[in-house]
Parts: sequence; structure tokens; C-alpha cells
Amino acid sequence: MSRNLLKNPCGEEQLEFWDLTENGGSQWKVEEMPGDCGHDFCSDGVTTYFATSFELCLKRQLIDLLAEGYSSEQLDTQPPVTVEDWYCGRTDCGCTYQMTVCLLDENQELIQEFKPDPVTLDPDCDDCSWKEVSHTFSDYGPGMRFILFEHGGQDTRFWDGWFGVRVTGSSVTVVV
Repeated sequence: MSRNLLKNPCGEEQLEFWDLTENGGSQWKVEEMPGDCGHDFCSDGVTTYFATSFELCLKRQLIDLLAEGYSSEQLDTQPPVTVEDWYCGRTDCGCTYQMTVCLLDENQELIQEFKPDPVTLDPDCDDCSWKEVSHTFSDYGPGMRFILFEHGGQDTRFWDGWFGVRVTGSSVTVVV
């Protein structure tokens, strides 16, 4: 049962399945790879990405693990939970990227969180190509029933349009 639990991780279905928690500036948009002033993705199967704007754009999915077919017994063995995300910037505008993933109990209370420091990409000193962030949760205790995945960002120059961070290829897997 090691499959990606996120629905529509690359934007093939526009913004379907995503809860837009922040939708600032010109709002979230799905674009074709590589996009203006962009980079091709490192995998042939990914052809679209989500683009952010000049004010904060965040989107999330809440994964109900019981509804996905996992049993309480399986989840209480603390199976490894691996999260991955890909982000990049444009070659003409800086941007920031952020991500938060939370393991939650049956009441959606926090068990453990992965929240790396926000990343700023500057085209003057970074090639702004696609970069991966990943993390594997382990030894987090019994009781996990939900996983909350949230990511996004914005541009650093406040330009109208979609000059902010780009995200795609997101995944959450639970290995039982």
C-alpha cells in the first residue's frame, strides 16, 4: 500500500482536491512546464506545476488514513511516513517557498510536525532550478489517523502575475 496519498500532486486537474488556505495576489495558477523563465522538470511524466503570486499562496490537503484503507492497528505500529515536494523559482524574479506536514491523531491534534525553514530563491545567486525537499517520520508514537500537507510561497518583488515559487510532484506515502 505504498502509494501517493495526495490527489492531483502536479496540477493536471487544476486546483481540484486542494484547499486554498491563502490565495493572495493574482492567486494560485496551474501552468505548463517549463513556463516563462522556468526550468524543465527532472522527470518526463511531470508536465504541469502550481504557480504562486505576489502575496502569500498556500494550499493543503488533509489525508484521512482510515478512509484511505489503513487500519488503526497498522497505523499504531508507527509505519514510516515519507513526504516529498519539489519547488523552483523563475530566472527573472526571486521567491520564497515554505512547507508544513503534520501527523495528527483522531481529533486532528498534532502528534509530530515537519516544518523546515522557509527557503528564499534569488536568481542573482541561484539557478532557481527544481529542488526536492523530503522527510521521513518515524518513532512518532501510536494514534496517527490524519496527515496534513501544506505548501506554497510567493515572489519577493511583488510583481503582478505569477512570479512566485512553483511547486509540483508532491507526495505522501505510508509504508505498512
